[in-house]
Amino acid sequence: MVNRAVFLDRDGVLNRAAVHDGKPYSPASVEELEVLPGVAEALADLKTAGFLLLVVTNQPNVGNGIQSREVVEAMHAKLRATLPLDNVFVCYHIDADACDCRKPAPGLLEQAAALYGLDLASCYIVGDRWRDVDAGHRVGCQAILIDYGYQDRAPEKEPAARVRSLREAADWILGALII
Repeated sequence: MVNRAVFLDRDGVLNRAAVHDGKPYSPASVEELEVLPGVAEALADLKTAGFLLLVVTNQPNVGNGIQSREVVEAMHAKLRATLPLDNVFVCYHIDADACDCRKPAPGLLEQAAALYGLDLASCYIVGDRWRDVDAGHRVGCQAILIDYGYQDRAPEKEPAARVRSLREAADWILGALII
């Protein structure tokens, strides 16, 4: 049984995030959803190495009333149809909701761990923001930051690696398995 996973943020990791004034934003529609170059191949390599591939994504535009849940779910259906993803875990809340699933809270990772019987110490999280890194650290995962130089706060604790793409993150993870 597989007991390890790579948790993947969505926007900026799997698909291109729209960046305005140094901050990343989700695509507004399914038509704007663009899978980043090299993502499919990187995910295939991680899958071959025996990892579950689990998306953990904050989608506060739903909680803010900017985007419908149906649009977000259609984006996830498109990603699952084209990429070897095992599941998608979503938080639709905003910070003010103080939920346990909005990253940096660890709720999405804990839900996935319970569902799949994961050994979180054997898991990785790949994200492009401090929220992803902090969520991973809170459950004992190795965190990898795809560093786009956003105008954003720093993680509480330094990530295990800083990379420029999911391809580089996958290579780092696969290299760590050999050691």
